[in-house]
Amino acid sequence: MRTQAGMGRVEGMGRIGRVERFRRGTGVALVAAVGVAVAAVGAVTALPGQARAADGGTLPPYAFDGTAQRVKGAASSSDAVQLKTGETYRDTLKKDGKVYYRVDLDDKLNSYVSVVAVPKPGGKVEYGDGFKVSMQDGSGTDCGYQQVSFSSAEYARPLAGYARRIVDPDSSSCQKAGAFYVLVERTSKPTSASDDWELEIRHLSEPGLKKAGPTELPEAWSSATPPPPTGGPQKRQGGAGFHDAVSLTQGEWRSDIRPGQTLFFRVPVDWGQQLFATAELGSSAAADEYVGNALVLSLDNPALGHVDENTGSYDGKQTTLVLDAQRPVAHENRTSYNDAASGMRFAGWYYLSATLNPAIAQEYGDKPVPLTLRVNVTGAAKPGPGYVGDPGPFAVTADDKEAAANGASGSQAAEDSGAMQFVAVAGIGTGSVLLLGLGAWTLVARRRAV
Repeated sequence: MRTQAGMGRVEGMGRIGRVERFRRGTGVALVAAVGVAVAAVGAVTALPGQARAADGGTLPPYAFDGTAQRVKGAASSSDAVQLKTGETYRDTLKKDGKVYYRVDLDDKLNSYVSVVAVPKPGGKVEYGDGFKVSMQDGSGTDCGYQQVSFSSAEYARPLAGYARRIVDPDSSSCQKAGAFYVLVERTSKPTSASDDWELEIRHLSEPGLKKAGPTELPEAWSSATPPPPTGGPQKRQGGAGFHDAVSLTQGEWRSDIRPGQTLFFRVPVDWGQQLFATAELGSSAAADEYVGNALVLSLDNPALGHVDENTGSYDGKQTTLVLDAQRPVAHENRTSYNDAASGMRFAGWYYLSATLNPAIAQEYGDKPVPLTLRVNVTGAAKPGPGYVGDPGPFAVTADDKEAAANGASGSQAAEDSGAMQFVAVAGIGTGSVLLLGLGAWTLVARRRAV
């Protein structure tokens, strides 16, 4: 608190003293302003590289899309909440649960609604446990569905599948604009865990074609496995969910995977290209016990429709698991009734996920096991089928190729985009503030210097 004597001393200062005090004060203010601006920009640019804290040795949880909105599936189609295109949602599904959602569709766009079911880690599941997701019109006609299960690898892990409505002039069902309903049904054995499953739901649209293309699958296509990529393994740790999947390009990639853990990766595959993938578990000196279905390697397409999977055993020696050769990406693949062929229906990010059997911990300890993915993308990229509008996620862009080369995750790519927009706006705003501050400083300096 200033005293009257102190105020008198200030008022009694000479011209030089007043100018010097002003310079010191405005200097502090300007430094503070610049500091705030730099801190704001620094905070934004640091987002993609923030380190994740260790979780006390526990497995990291599934990484849900942070933008997902909470919804509640209805017991009746009449009460179903609407899912908007381009949006992601979250819900829960009880044991043997059955819930409805609504999508309002036109008669021009193909529609896909994907569901990722995330059971509680360590929960008991049986052969055949899983879920079915289907899309129905107002008369209850099935437009397109997918049923996925744990199959012979009877341990809890995320499962993905999609329902779809395809616009087809040659079809008489599911073609009119209006309300459609997405039905998700969970199937469980009586002895399976009764925990709720978390759901991640996404609704995507795909434009129609300017003109119809081929509708028959080629009878001949190359299924020969290409030579493994050269150059040696590079470290690239997988993500904890589809939204967090780490980008890969052709090459050999090294991760560490713990018993019960699922790692997620994504690879851009363009029109006309083929994806080949193998997973190798490294050898262990701890034991030589046999574990069946030790590793599951799954493939899902850009709309998170399930394409294919394979499982392999482990006995302490290095072992390799190979995904079946898939058809080249082509629009006409959708005419197949086989999920693997039909799933290779559009360009974009294809997702690889690897899950290590929790039983590994009983025989080899709860320590990371070396995992090597070898990825080949063969064939030259071809022009797309000729969409009427923006293909959205059903294309491979220059940014996608850059993300694959740099190993950015899906969430990092989104953060980078948002961060750059914020920096641009913040830069303009901060620059304006600094210019105004400098202008005021000059004006006051001139007045006080009189």
